[in-house]
Amino acid sequence: MQNKKINNIAVIFAGGVGKRLNGEDSVPKQFLKVNDKPIIIHSVELFQKNENIDKIYIAIVPTHLKYMHELVEYYHLSKVAGIIEGGNSGQESIYKILKLAQKENSEESLVLIHDGVRPNITQEVINKNIENAMKFGSAVTCTPCYETVLISKDGLVPTSVPYRRETYTAQAPQTFKLKEILKAHEIERQVNPNYVDIIDSCTLLKKQGKSPYMIRGNFGNIKITTIEDLYILRALIRFKEDMEAFGVNKYGD
Repeated sequence: MQNKKINNIAVIFAGGVGKRLNGEDSVPKQFLKVNDKPIIIHSVELFQKNENIDKIYIAIVPTHLKYMHELVEYYHLSKVAGIIEGGNSGQESIYKILKLAQKENSEESLVLIHDGVRPNITQEVINKNIENAMKFGSAVTCTPCYETVLISKDGLVPTSVPYRRETYTAQAPQTFKLKEILKAHEIERQVNPNYVDIIDSCTLLKKQGKSPYMIRGNFGNIKITTIEDLYILRALIRFKEDMEAFGVNKYGD
């Protein structure tokens, strides 16, 4: 039996319908267009263009599986190695992709787990994820909080107020060895098959007593959840295009 290749794999999950943005019967948010291109394609292209990424796997909302295949062909996304139907939650979707990746790649491969509706990461952040996961075994993209964070159990009164200098927001990508993140999923699924309160891979690992390594991400790495996020994304993409066209001096750097 031929040995499976060790790869750097982008795992992109976009299996939700985005009710907070669109309502019950609208187009899923990952397929809304910004600059005449679906958000999910903006996200996938970031990994397609990165020279350190070997393969891309996508979990998509089941109603748009055929359309996603068509988009991949239309935009010539040659690194996409598999597209599957998403699960009942983001973590379920991730698990399904990881199981597919396990069949086709070495378990020593790195997986960069990323939201399909987080289309504004930089190439530097992708590379830092790979570099630090190779060195430390994991990488969780984070940015420091500039607002005061309140911890509250009832939503009415603060239970605690951590020092702002000690608070960060966990974003994506979040990068791990394939075998280790799969093992974490298998353990969790035995006791919590619906992934209750597991909002991301960092939470999953911390619940099992492990400490993922943090790296600094880029500001503007927003997840499209509300209509306001969509307008911010449009402005950020326009800004990035102007920077590429005119250079930083146009903005007084």
